[in-house]
Amino acid sequence: MAREITLGQFLPGNSFIHKMDARSKIILLIATIVFIFLCRNFVSLLLISLFSLLVIFMTKISFMKYLKSLKVILFIVILTGILNLFYGTGDIIWQWWELKITTGGIINAVFVIVRIAILMMISAVLTYTTSPTDLTDALERLMKPLQFFHVKVHEIAMMMTIALRFIPVLLDETDKITNAQKARGADMESGNIIQRVKALIPVLIPLFVSSFRRANDLAMAMECRCYNGGKNRTRMKVLHFTGVDIAAAIVSTIIFAGVIYCNIRFGSII
Repeated sequence: MAREITLGQFLPGNSFIHKMDARSKIILLIATIVFIFLCRNFVSLLLISLFSLLVIFMTKISFMKYLKSLKVILFIVILTGILNLFYGTGDIIWQWWELKITTGGIINAVFVIVRIAILMMISAVLTYTTSPTDLTDALERLMKPLQFFHVKVHEIAMMMTIALRFIPVLLDETDKITNAQKARGADMESGNIIQRVKALIPVLIPLFVSSFRRANDLAMAMECRCYNGGKNRTRMKVLHFTGVDIAAAIVSTIIFAGVIYCNIRFGSII
């Protein structure tokens, strides 16, 4: 299960999205997330969804990779959808005591599920198409104004990138430890919820030990290479905005304007 989760991985490629400046991808991703939550009807949601799917297919990465990224929040998506079934107005389809499912509740549930799914998949585009080095440099450049407030921008960007890139490593380590415990006769799939939680202890303890060991090895490797991040640090690859970024910004602006128009033209259903 853990091995199939692809969150945090970088998949090299030569697509239009791969060639974009990392700063552009971060800014446009944030803007897309904002407009996903600004959608107030299915027309605007369809527009932003088609735009997101177009971006996903332009990365030339298997669509199954993006579907696997949904496994991380599958439980949250299902739970959110179920809860939204009981919030809404309209004709009552099912009722028991104070709980009732209405047509408006079904619409809300579908709307929220699609919104979260698109949000998760479009977010995966950033890590799939951006190398750790570019991502760190882009975050540092975007947060550079915070230096006026004596914020250690480089350290924050480095920690965020390392944490993100350690996700697939830790997931793979979890899978190995789980298989090793099962080979020793550990039963992790039967019993009640309390017994299953107790069965995870032999997995969590080695995982924490391994995580601290990896963190220590990484820190030692950085020190041995005399790594010292800061304002005087030079970069082998300097980030530059190109025509690709300008074209992406123009298309994105048109789509975002379309979302606002659809909200005004077709009203709100939520």
